[in-house]
Amino acid sequence: MSELMAIGAATPDEETVAREARRILRRMNEPGACLAVARDMENAVVVRDTADGRTVRTAVVERAVAEAMVLKDWLSCATRGRINRYRITATGRAALKRLIAEEAAAKDGRADECDPFGDQHRDLDEREVGAGPKNRTRYNLSESPLQSLARRKDRSGARFLSAEMVAAGERLREDFELAQMGPRITQNWERFLTSGDAGPRGDAGPAAGPQAARDRVHRALSDLGPGLADVALRTCCFLEGMEAVERRMGWAARSGKIVLRIALQRLKRHYDEAEGGWSPMIG
Repeated sequence: MSELMAIGAATPDEETVAREARRILRRMNEPGACLAVARDMENAVVVRDTADGRTVRTAVVERAVAEAMVLKDWLSCATRGRINRYRITATGRAALKRLIAEEAAAKDGRADECDPFGDQHRDLDEREVGAGPKNRTRYNLSESPLQSLARRKDRSGARFLSAEMVAAGERLREDFELAQMGPRITQNWERFLTSGDAGPRGDAGPAAGPQAARDRVHRALSDLGPGLADVALRTCCFLEGMEAVERRMGWAARSGKIVLRIALQRLKRHYDEAEGGWSPMIG
């Protein structure tokens, strides 16, 4: 534990740990993910190895919160060195499912009916994608839709999505999560959705999350424009599956992945031109 512990850092409360764990453990549950931290780093970062051998950052968490998750045996140290790397444990995966089940039950007003210890054996989760209880989507906790599409190949045998396109989509999701966008804040981004009931929007205010991350998401989606922003937001940020996106948009079957590829190509260009490329690599 000494290699992770931050001297003088305040111990986070249980509510903070649970909130951050829902975000960080989701990322840690993805294939190839680990939490990296060095002695001189104030924060820990979640990184993931890509198919082309690169290491990309997918999330950031305060060092004290990461320490609390290690103490709970949700994370364990896999390698030690200049940068120590931690992996999610079986206990951490079970905790993630319990935390998500409890959160979903509380939002739906059925906390008394919640069975978090039963839900810890299931791999599916629900996520808000708009205003109202009907605007939910189910997804696999262990893999995002983008990762699933990234493994597919076209007729020539080349990967359907290049590593650069996947990195662009991951950066959008990273900024979206860094902005701490809860269900209320998600409504603000429905201006970019071209289908469905937008519902109330309003202004989430400065307490909604880091303003810089929110601004980056806004610029990226504005640059994509209607349709392309919709598929990028739903797939990369809301983690909605391709079939669900096609149904919501009224598109023909198997057309959504073509639109997504175009969106990711334009998103990559946006980051190259306006944001200075991809996030710094770790390790």
